[in-house]
Amino acid sequence: MVRAATKRGINMHYINSFAPIENPNARLLILGSIPSKTSLIVGQYYAHSRNSFWPIMDDLVAATRTLPYTMRINILKSNGIALWDVLASCARASSLDSDINQASAHANNFELFLYTHQNITDILFNGAMAEKCFNKLVLHKLKPNLIRYTRLPSTSPAHASITYKQKLKAWSVILQK
Repeated sequence: MVRAATKRGINMHYINSFAPIENPNARLLILGSIPSKTSLIVGQYYAHSRNSFWPIMDDLVAATRTLPYTMRINILKSNGIALWDVLASCARASSLDSDINQASAHANNFELFLYTHQNITDILFNGAMAEKCFNKLVLHKLKPNLIRYTRLPSTSPAHASITYKQKLKAWSVILQK
């Protein structure tokens, strides 16, 4: 559901995240902040054509963007990878993470998710905002555990300060987990 609000003359839209892409045996959880406008319209994680998530997944686990979405998801699952977003909902003026109204941000239920996915050993943040929101809204609610937390460079086309090759090198930690 999308509702509109205004903050300092800027149109903000309340948006909701997707359900997690999960496998009970997943050992890695990749977290974004919340889906982009394109992803919300298409109903798929990382749907923007210039987002480098799927090209990186192609290079790492052969989940290429040219495959149907359900096949890409199944490839991730078979490689022990789960996908979700830190935020269940928020108000945001555009697809930029910097446009998220922090006061409106509500986190997904990670206590339940991690309780039902006890093989998760690593949480990988797709960019700084995902990590920031997780640390602010979630981390203090979790019981001490042995999960490792790693921030990776954002795959968003807005994060163009590093090259695809640099992003791929950083994201290759997936193969070592």
